[in-house]
Amino acid sequence: MKTKNLIILLLMSITTQAQQFVGDWKGELDVQGMKLEIIFHIAQKDNVYTSTMDVPMQGASGVAIDKTEVNNNAITLKAQQMGIEFGGAFKNGQIVGEFRQGGMNLPLTLSSFENKLPGNTALPSSKQELDMLKAYDKGNFSYSVSDYFAKPKASGFQLSPNGKYMSYREKDENNKRHVYVKELATGNIKKVIEEKEELLRGYGWINDERLFFSMDKGGDENYHIYGVNIDGNNLKDLTPFDGVQASIDNILKEQKDYIIVSMNKNNKQVFEPFKLNIVTGELVQLYKNEDVANPIQGYEFDKDGNLRGFSKLANGVQNEMYYKDNKTGEFNLLLTTNWDDTFSIISFNYASKNKDEAYVLTNLDSDKTRVVLYDLAAKKVLKEIFSNPTFDVNGLKLARKRNYEIDNFSYEGEKYEIIPVSKLYKDIYGQMKKEFPNKEAYIVDYDDNETQFLVVVQSDKLYGTYYQYDAKTKKFKLLYDLMPQLKEADMAEMRPIQFKSRDGKTIYGYITLPKEALQGKKVPLIVNPHGGPQGVRDSWGFNPETQLFASRGYATLQVNFRISGGYGKEFLQAGFKQIGRKLMDDVEDGVAYAIEQGWVDKDKIAIYGGSHGGYATLMGLVKTPDLYACGVNYVGVSNIFTFFDSFPEYWKPYKEIVKQIWYDLDNPEEAAIAKEVSPVFQINKIKKPLFVIQGANDPRVNISESDQIVTGLRAKGFEVPYMVKYDEGHGFGKEENSIDMYEATLGFLAKNLKK
Repeated sequence: MKTKNLIILLLMSITTQAQQFVGDWKGELDVQGMKLEIIFHIAQKDNVYTSTMDVPMQGASGVAIDKTEVNNNAITLKAQQMGIEFGGAFKNGQIVGEFRQGGMNLPLTLSSFENKLPGNTALPSSKQELDMLKAYDKGNFSYSVSDYFAKPKASGFQLSPNGKYMSYREKDENNKRHVYVKELATGNIKKVIEEKEELLRGYGWINDERLFFSMDKGGDENYHIYGVNIDGNNLKDLTPFDGVQASIDNILKEQKDYIIVSMNKNNKQVFEPFKLNIVTGELVQLYKNEDVANPIQGYEFDKDGNLRGFSKLANGVQNEMYYKDNKTGEFNLLLTTNWDDTFSIISFNYASKNKDEAYVLTNLDSDKTRVVLYDLAAKKVLKEIFSNPTFDVNGLKLARKRNYEIDNFSYEGEKYEIIPVSKLYKDIYGQMKKEFPNKEAYIVDYDDNETQFLVVVQSDKLYGTYYQYDAKTKKFKLLYDLMPQLKEADMAEMRPIQFKSRDGKTIYGYITLPKEALQGKKVPLIVNPHGGPQGVRDSWGFNPETQLFASRGYATLQVNFRISGGYGKEFLQAGFKQIGRKLMDDVEDGVAYAIEQGWVDKDKIAIYGGSHGGYATLMGLVKTPDLYACGVNYVGVSNIFTFFDSFPEYWKPYKEIVKQIWYDLDNPEEAAIAKEVSPVFQINKIKKPLFVIQGANDPRVNISESDQIVTGLRAKGFEVPYMVKYDEGHGFGKEENSIDMYEATLGFLAKNLKK
């Protein structure tokens, strides 16, 4: 009896020891000074151990471990294909051991943690499965995915306000893009901002001594704003608030140590303005946004940081514009408009003695937006400034140095157009046309004294080249070719197109044609609907995606369907409550146009897009299952109902507007339509292969949207490759993740279009 009890106790002890390894473990390797997080997920079923590995910094997740052995207090993990082995022992609640790869033996201590990764972590395809998919992209190609999607070695050039320094981002051997500052007179260079695990989402100059940059966590879009001196000292998180999104509204040139930021610090649903000292971090709230039902959605500050007006969302679907009486200091209602009307102050007219004058972008009494000079106190248009009969005007630029005279207007037609107005801009743009014929050249930065200018030169075949322009010598100096590995002669033409929709609307768009199509061969086509969808559009210029596809022999069609921006109010409104319906009709009509031109093989058409484009991919496979051979859904909506339910807090005040754009789910008739155009409810209509891609931390299109469509299709017996990156959000920002995604996408397209 005692012997039997002893055996039972021994078995219980062994089982308990084995169970202590089950779970999620993470530790940090020190690889030549670089910290690299390693995560193991260890499971046990029927006394058999399995495990996978994640390396978040490298975008790797779910890497299969071939061999998981547990022997009493010790564990060994081996991934033979990658030459990785970890051996360790359980000690004081941790696994203490050694990580071995490529001749390196590195100490690694693993600590248990609760894995709270978003979504269903059992759904994503394994690394091996995705590698098998990539292998279908076979051929003697001149360019690799990394040639198009590796970040430039240097980029983001900017001048300091005094023109003495130039800043830029430079990539190191670990693909980290740090910010450097170069003193132009001496050539001395200093690393000022170091990019670590999180991406720098943007940076810029505040004054001659200090820079800002922004970061979020894994793509969650809760941006923090940081400040740092040009020598790298006094680095400070200026908005150190968890779960808060901060953005810069105004850089106060007349008060060099101050900016105005907008944050949802006091209430996650609404944003309020704060004056921020970029040296000390001192914050002063400038106005309260307390009516969540009718929130302020935009603030109008002048160059001196005075709040002059604000726009308020009323009844969920109207804009109320309030303007401050310069005599009484009271904010009075200026006008009330529909949410989809435009009345936007570009700038106050500082050249006028009348402080109530402003340049306004408006379409209140026109279809296309135009620039007018407006008296905000008298509530009247003083002068028509600039308009275009076909396209919305979107910009006006004033010269601070030259008493705020107008430098240029801008609008986007088939291409982006700059209309020079001032003598200086006419001179520079005239020189650029001579210097860079058949190219698009734009001024992207200049110093306060207008002595040094930065110019970028681009085309549909040229990614971009920076030049430095000296206003005194009137000479251009080559600064940097962003993508020297991509030769213009090898790149494809992006051709503007227009066609009539089935109900008679003029639809604009672009088709990128590989050389084979220009030689008369019918080629496979990638249909690429844009995101948004409202107010967004595709544009002419160098597009790494379409050029990558062209390098594999595919044409790419981009249709600016109804609801796209830039074509007037009527065209925008024509797409309301037509998502998944007439928007898709326009895309289909574009495909018919491309087929009629003799460019494409009608039996080899794929559809691919991100965000709304991902939704359109799913709807394309549902609505016209015989038109497409396959589809790639990148962070796309699959279920309009759960999409609405998962809005981030700061979207919730705009839910009534979203109802007008998409569908009112509280209206039974519209809810029925929404169900018809929610792909997850129409899975039985999907016949063709689908590849799904998702960022796990996406605050706009929750990972559940992708999980739902993958689960539904696999339950039907479909093989659905599914890539999830757990360090990304709404679109991939990390170079290694983008390359991984496009390699898998090319493999998927080759598998289905090159049969």
